[in-house]
Amino acid sequence: KPRWTRGTPMTLTYAFSPYNMIDRVSVPEIRAVFERAFARWASVIPVSFQETPEYDRADITIGFYLGDHGDGEPFDGVLGVLGHAFSPQNGRFHLDAAETWSVDFEREASRVAVDLESVATHEIGHVLGLGHSSVKEAVMYPSLSPRRKKVDLKIDDVAGVQALYGSNPNFTFSSLLQSQNSLNAAVGLETGFYKW
Repeated sequence: KPRWTRGTPMTLTYAFSPYNMIDRVSVPEIRAVFERAFARWASVIPVSFQETPEYDRADITIGFYLGDHGDGEPFDGVLGVLGHAFSPQNGRFHLDAAETWSVDFEREASRVAVDLESVATHEIGHVLGLGHSSVKEAVMYPSLSPRRKKVDLKIDDVAGVQALYGSNPNFTFSSLLQSQNSLNAAVGLETGFYKW
């Protein structure tokens, strides 16, 4: 296992359990979701993530499990706890197989569908050592509504993970602020329209 030291560029490997996957979402779609989620975190810290076929040797091991699955934190069925991950250097990343996981709400009609990419992004934060945030917009906020997508890192998420790892040399807070300000402005305009 690599040493998790602040500011040093490093590569962490991740692998999917060959035995604990789900049928509802295809493996290529799951892989694409995780690739995007890991890339989001990699864009702000000097850590890169690489998928490996060697599950037993990967730094981060990902799988879908039902109920009591041997780690002392049993899953509770539909909704409730969606997933959990263990911080460095453990790297175990478990998702509740009972959920109606979705990668596209237009293809998934269920009212209890959960966005896989949103949960993946959140749990990667835990794998990296982050706790929950009290900032409601943050990816690391502890709850997510069904049929809601929440994948963009907010300033609170970035500040937290950079306190642990340092900053990706290509990252600037001004670019994050700019994208959030334009988003806020668009949302503000939208809601302003309906005021009487």
